[in-house]
Amino acid sequence: METEQTQQKESQELGTLLRLSGILFAILIIVGALIWGLGQFLNNSSTETSTSSVNTISVSDQIKGNREAKVVLVEYSDFQCPACAAYYSVLKQVAADFKSDVAFVYRHFPLRQIHQNSELAARAAEAAGKQGKFWEMHDLLFENQKEWSSEKKAEEFFKRYAESLSLNTVQFETDINSSEIRVKVNNDYQSGVGFRVNATPTFFLNGEKLQNPRTYDEFKSLLQKAISK
Repeated sequence: METEQTQQKESQELGTLLRLSGILFAILIIVGALIWGLGQFLNNSSTETSTSSVNTISVSDQIKGNREAKVVLVEYSDFQCPACAAYYSVLKQVAADFKSDVAFVYRHFPLRQIHQNSELAARAAEAAGKQGKFWEMHDLLFENQKEWSSEKKAEEFFKRYAESLSLNTVQFETDINSSEIRVKVNNDYQSGVGFRVNATPTFFLNGEKLQNPRTYDEFKSLLQKAISK
């Protein structure tokens, strides 16, 4: 009799344990589903934010073309980068041809580890920009890249470029080393890191990262498609 009662008790305990296990398993499935759903939501939200943010023009951005255009081409670039210099003439032509329909945004991404003068060059362009000559300095830096790239005193070259642009050289020398301009260049760089820029030049067309077009015609085709949408 006692053995029978013991068996019944054990059977009841086993049944209770199985029910509890089933409930626990169901809870784990629900929690897992919730975590997965939250992860998907955050991932989608992050993608949407990144896409819109890279395309958002800020007050500090260097822009040519039509600031109000619906098509925005963002370039992350390094003045000492040979590939960026190779793209320079293509972009200059594209900007001239689409100046009414596209906002061309230049952001600094100096590869300091391999280009010793890249950050200084970026600051030189921004210093010229303080006097309304960013794009003129931008052009001189790329056109004369081989002249200053490997120089230990590259700032001397940049001062000469400033003189050729009729800038106030005293102000230029002050601005090139100012904390304001250092912060501006670093902010551009950090924004590029945030958008997973890992090489120069990197282009975003209306928020979408491009496989770098190889020719002027490829660039032209991409912009025409974006304008016609």
